[in-house]
Amino acid sequence: MSIKKHHSSDKVPSIRFPEFKADWEHTKLSELLSEAKKRNEDLKYGKNEVLSVSGELGIVNQIEHLGRSYAGASVHNYHVVETGDIVYTKSPLKANPFGIIKLNKGKAGIVSTLYAVYKVNNKTCFGPWLDYYFSLDANTNRYLRPLVKKGAKNDMKINNAYVLYDRIFAPSLPEQKRIAAFFTVVDKKIAELKQKKALLEQYKKGVMQKLFSQELRFKDENGKEFPKWEKKKLGEVAIISSGGTPSRTKPEYWNGDIPWVSTSLINFNVILNAEEFITAKGLSNSSAKIYPKGTLLMAMYGQGQTRGKVAMLGIDATTNQACAAIIPDSNKLDTVFLFQNLASRYDEIRNISNSGGQQNLSGELLKGISIEFPSKPEQFKIVNFFDTIDDKIERTENQIQQTQAWKKGLLQNMFV
Repeated sequence: MSIKKHHSSDKVPSIRFPEFKADWEHTKLSELLSEAKKRNEDLKYGKNEVLSVSGELGIVNQIEHLGRSYAGASVHNYHVVETGDIVYTKSPLKANPFGIIKLNKGKAGIVSTLYAVYKVNNKTCFGPWLDYYFSLDANTNRYLRPLVKKGAKNDMKINNAYVLYDRIFAPSLPEQKRIAAFFTVVDKKIAELKQKKALLEQYKKGVMQKLFSQELRFKDENGKEFPKWEKKKLGEVAIISSGGTPSRTKPEYWNGDIPWVSTSLINFNVILNAEEFITAKGLSNSSAKIYPKGTLLMAMYGQGQTRGKVAMLGIDATTNQACAAIIPDSNKLDTVFLFQNLASRYDEIRNISNSGGQQNLSGELLKGISIEFPSKPEQFKIVNFFDTIDDKIERTENQIQQTQAWKKGLLQNMFV
């Protein structure tokens, strides 16, 4: 696709397909959309067809997206959303304090009366183009900010018809379709890369289960079997301790130069940066300890799904009391092997912490975890194998981020 850069103008974007020359028109949104007032009075759609609007995913089935329906006792007064309709969500998001505007690309369904629904005027507007226009947070916020008044509870005070009151710059219908077709191809590429990453992660998970259950085994350099795996309690082959938090009421304990790590940073990753730092005085007046780079951490408790996650320190750092520091016996266990082993058993370890109503892990519970492990040479083979897969996953993630950044840059330059 040929795209040409233009000199900046108020009425044309800086990047444009060369076959289009006309200025973009400063058009009222009411010329592109009209309010859709159809309600679910005949109960054609049930609670399993209620839709949610996500900033990242767009319009999706509520149950598929959130795991359950949040519909009221009756859905007869809900708005009907046909495929191709535009929905405005009257609830603030971090990046969109005045709500978001999305196109329904999926199945028809219903939304609560907290949403506004609009029909696309097919003579003046191509729905996917408008969806790409409002996919930029800056465009959405700039358009809605003058229109929306917020109530005491941060709720949106705006009439559905009034949403269409202001103007945006819009090109001719053929140019709208050309722009939308281009970004559809870009989105397809991003989706393919995400699918590739998901398949690699699925493959890694499946091979992990087979390797750590010994269903699959490596052979040594001479093609011979490695020795049998040993089985020990984690407390027999590793030192397990936890950190501490200096008093928050003592400002002299904080904002020093010693990294301090909490469970919020633990996510099957290598921790290279801390969000908070303590002073030498804070260290000496608390149970915090400095752990060396390479120490394995496990979250014993924390918000959401944090409990049971593992990470490795890529820096010397202290930790809070919710982080278990695990330092294996180097004669028995490679730290990276243990990291991979425990990461593959995340669900199992969370179940251990749930036994007897206990919702947290503890040092004693961790010490009792059974660990099966091979000889060090076989551990290194396993570690190197997963390093190769992780490199492919990381490269694919980098491609996703680069393509998304490229797309965002084009979006910013292909709209007025």
